[in-house]
Amino acid sequence: MYAIVVTGGKQYRVAKDQVIRVEKIEMGEGETFNFDKVLLVGEGDQLKIGAPYLAGSKVVAQIMSHGRADKVNIIKFRRRKHHMKHQGHRQHYTDLKITSIE
Repeated sequence: MYAIVVTGGKQYRVAKDQVIRVEKIEMGEGETFNFDKVLLVGEGDQLKIGAPYLAGSKVVAQIMSHGRADKVNIIKFRRRKHHMKHQGHRQHYTDLKITSIE
């Protein structure tokens, strides 16, 4: 059984016991998080598609850890103009383990 959920403006295909990395969620480690925005639930040949979300279905996940991704370097450079701008960014993330799809 799998589902497609929305969090942080992105869509994820999840299955039971899968670990996914999503945008940071402001909850403590070990707590449970419920995905209420479920777009699709599928098992074998059967699909249930929401319009836009499935009513009465949810995906339950446990928060494993929080962290920061690797640094992304942004360089803006204009040739022959003595102009170069450096900028770095590290995105916060949360690792989730999917415990059940209901």
